[in-house]
Amino acid sequence: MSAPSVPRETTRPAARALRSAWDSPVASYYLIGGVTLVLTCLGLVFVLSSSTVDDLSSASGSPLTTFLGQARYALIGLPLAFLASRVSVRWLRRLAWPGFLFALGLQLLPLVPGLAITVGGNVVGVGIAGFTFAPSEFGKLGLALWLGLVLAARRQDLASLKHVALPVGGSVLLVGLQFWFTQDLGTTLVLGALVAGALFVAGLPLRIFAAFGVPALAVLAFFATQGTTRSARILALLQPDALDSQGLGYQSKMALQALGTGGVSGVGLGASRTKWNYLPEAHNDFILAIVGEELGLLGTLLMLVLFALLAVGMTRVVMRHTDPFAKIATGAIASWILAQALVNIGVVINVLPVIGIPLPLVSAGGSSLIATLLALGVVLAFARSEPGAAEALAARRGAVRRSFSVLTSRSGRVTGVGR
Repeated sequence: MSAPSVPRETTRPAARALRSAWDSPVASYYLIGGVTLVLTCLGLVFVLSSSTVDDLSSASGSPLTTFLGQARYALIGLPLAFLASRVSVRWLRRLAWPGFLFALGLQLLPLVPGLAITVGGNVVGVGIAGFTFAPSEFGKLGLALWLGLVLAARRQDLASLKHVALPVGGSVLLVGLQFWFTQDLGTTLVLGALVAGALFVAGLPLRIFAAFGVPALAVLAFFATQGTTRSARILALLQPDALDSQGLGYQSKMALQALGTGGVSGVGLGASRTKWNYLPEAHNDFILAIVGEELGLLGTLLMLVLFALLAVGMTRVVMRHTDPFAKIATGAIASWILAQALVNIGVVINVLPVIGIPLPLVSAGGSSLIATLLALGVVLAFARSEPGAAEALAARRGAVRRSFSVLTSRSGRVTGVGR
């Protein structure tokens, strides 16, 4: 017996409504803003779930230490993102050069005696007056805005090497300083993706792209094999049982075990067994493994879909915006966030060596969360200035005000009748 067919009359209105919503000039704004809020909330939930066991055994003895810290960072980052979304494109353009100089200055902070915080031979942050942060996280936004400004001004002459010398040279300087002082190859990789995204959106010819990209990849491969820890992690990925004498593949093994334990629907929120001191950095770099264990394949796919929707929203801004500065800066920010997410996911599923990069908006870490929220706030500012977006937002605000005024007047009449 065949299933009853759905009448076309019932499907066409839904399809038209979906098409109308997608064609709306504010679709990018609401898509990016909504996904950002959902990912931030999910991050808080899983930071709480994955960190309670470690916090109980810490000096504080409170199971909420890491969660409360992450919640404070979210309460700082979300208002900053809102304020950034209200900044005009003109002012963002003016902030590009100061932002780049500020980013360069941040990379020099580890040189100041007593400021650098080192873990495992890498500088992971700096401490000033009791506050610790990662300079490279905030330097990414400054670099993205600067590349947007400089490449937009030279977009007609990008086929000439002398016109791309400034943006490429400035990027190499900032990325080189970051790696030289921190030895953090993972962050260097993300910065390289940011620069590549900006150059691609700007329309750099492929021959020049390859002329810069091939040597950059060669340098990256060279430094990836330098040092006993980096080379050992690569060998542990290729042949974990035969070559992992130092146990550097332990995290990857436990992450895969957590993902496998979760199955399709997971063991339940908060019921992870791997977080009981079996998986180091469960609340940070390997938080996706806890998501997969507690929510299963469905929860993992939900995370992937959310990042895919974020990519769609930012791509939509790049495609629809008329200002080259906004297009290039959005492409740089999108490349930064999505490359960082892809690298983190690749590490968790054991297709990349352990690098030490958090999952944007989800992993614990104040610098990463605030910087990512601030960058997405800038993208929202660009989305608000898409053709027709300002008028559509103004019309919706007017409709909301009229609705409230009607409700207020009705409630007043009802109150008067009751008297």
